[in-house]
Amino acid sequence: MQLNAKREEMEGSNTLSTNKNSISTKSVRYNFVMNMILTVSSILFPLISFPYVARVLNPDGIGRVSFAFSIITYFTMVAQLGIPTYGIREIAKLRDDKQKMSIFAKEILTINLITCIIVYLLLFISIFAISRLWQEKELLIIMSCSVLLNSIGLEWLYKGLEEYSYITKRSILFKFIAFVLMFLLIKQSEDYLIYGFLTVFASVGSNICNLIKAKKYIQIGNVKVESLKRHIKPIVIFFLLSIATTIYTNLDNVMLGFISGNQEVGYYVAATKIKAALVSVIAALPIVLLPRASYYVGEKMMTEFERLASKAMNLTILMAFPLALYFAEFSKDYTFLLSGEAFYPSIVVLASLMPTVLFIGITNVYGMQILIPTDHERVVFYSVLSGAICDFVLNIVLIPQYGALGAAMANCIAEAVVLFSQFIYKPRAFVKCFREVPFFKMFIAGLFSFAISFFILRMQVIPLLSVVFSAFCFFAIYTVMLILLREPLTVELIKNVTNKFKLK
Repeated sequence: MQLNAKREEMEGSNTLSTNKNSISTKSVRYNFVMNMILTVSSILFPLISFPYVARVLNPDGIGRVSFAFSIITYFTMVAQLGIPTYGIREIAKLRDDKQKMSIFAKEILTINLITCIIVYLLLFISIFAISRLWQEKELLIIMSCSVLLNSIGLEWLYKGLEEYSYITKRSILFKFIAFVLMFLLIKQSEDYLIYGFLTVFASVGSNICNLIKAKKYIQIGNVKVESLKRHIKPIVIFFLLSIATTIYTNLDNVMLGFISGNQEVGYYVAATKIKAALVSVIAALPIVLLPRASYYVGEKMMTEFERLASKAMNLTILMAFPLALYFAEFSKDYTFLLSGEAFYPSIVVLASLMPTVLFIGITNVYGMQILIPTDHERVVFYSVLSGAICDFVLNIVLIPQYGALGAAMANCIAEAVVLFSQFIYKPRAFVKCFREVPFFKMFIAGLFSFAISFFILRMQVIPLLSVVFSAFCFFAIYTVMLILLREPLTVELIKNVTNKFKLK
C-alpha cells in the first residue's frame, strides 16, 4: 500500500502538485479537487434555486436583493480591509511555527473586530442619511449580518493552512440547509427579505463554525496595541486592492440601481449569475495555489514556483476559453432555463460578458499566484484601479442609453484594461507564463466544438435537453480534439486519470 501511495504521489507531481518533501500539507492536486467541489456546490446552489426564486420574486425582487447585496459588499470590504489575502499569504509562511502563527492570527482577528464595529456605525448613519438606502433599510439590516460573519470567520486562516477539506464540508452543509429553506419559505414576491437572509446564510453562515474551531490554532490572551502596528502598512495596500476590486465588480449593480432602476439590475444579475459561476470555476485554481506559491517563495524554491505558475496558466486558459465560447453561443438557452422568458434582455448581456471569463482567468493566475506571493501586490492594485476607473467612466456613458447591456460592455472593457495593465508592468514575466499555452490547438478544438454545437441550436427540443446535450457534445469534442492534437497537459491529465484506474 505504501508503494502504491508513493507511486501515485509521484505521478501527481508531474501535473500541478510540485511538492517539496518537507511540506506537511496535502498536495495541490487534493486541495484543487476539494476547492473544485466547493466551487461546484457554490455554482449548483444558485443555479438550482435561482430559476424558482426568479419566477417567484420577479426581476424587481431579484433587483432589490442584488442592489442591497452590492451595497453591503462595500461595507464588508471596509470591515475586512485587506486581511483575507494578506492573512492567507502570511499564514502560509508561518504555518511551520505554531506560536508565531497563533500570535499573528490573534492580532489580525483583533484588527478585524475593531473595523467591524466602525463599519456598523457607518452603515447605520448611511441608511438614515441616504433616502435610496432608507427605502431598503430592512433588507440592508438583514444582509448586514455578513459584515460580522466575515469578520469573525477567519477564512484566511484555514486557507493559509490549506484546510480545504474542512472548508468544503461545512460550506456545503450550510448551502444545503439554505437551499431547502428557500423552497420552503419563499412563496410570494414579498418574500424577498427571506431571500436576502438565506443568501447571507448560504455564503457566510458557516463562518460561525470557523470561529469555534479557531481555538485549535489561536491561544486566548491579551494583544498589545504596539504589536498591531506592524500589520497596518501591508493591510492598507491589500485594502486598497480590495477597494478597487470591489468597486469594479459591484459598481455595475449599484450604478444600474441608481440610474436605471431595479428592473435593469434584475436583467443584469440574471446574466452575471452565470458569469460568476464560471469565474468561480476558473478562479478555483489560483486561490488554492496562493498559499503554496507563497510557501515556495518563502523557502526560495523558485524553480518549483515558476513551474507551478506555468502549469496553472496553461490549465486556466484551457478551461476558460471553451467555457466563454460555449455560454456565449448558448446564452439564450441558459437565460430562459435559469431565469425565464421575463429575462429576455439578459440574453445579449450574458453573451457580452463572456470575454471577461477569459480575462479574469488570466489576471487571477498572474496576480494571485505570481505578483502577490512575490510581494508585488502594488502592481495588482494599480491594475485593478485602472479597471475600476474605466468601468466607472464607461458606466456613466453607457448605462443611461443601453441599461444592463451598457454595464456589461463597460465591465468587459474594464477587465481588458486590468489585463493590459498587468502586462505592461513586466512584459517578459507576463509572456513567460504563456510559454506552455497551446493557443493554436485550443483555437482549432474550440472552432470544431462551436461549429458542431451550432447545429444543436437549430434543433427544436426541450430547453433542458438542449442544454445537457449541447454541453456534452461541445466539451466532449473539445477534449477529444485536444487529445488528437496531442496537447501536452490534456494528454498528461488523461494519463494520470487512466493510471489511477489501473492502480485500483
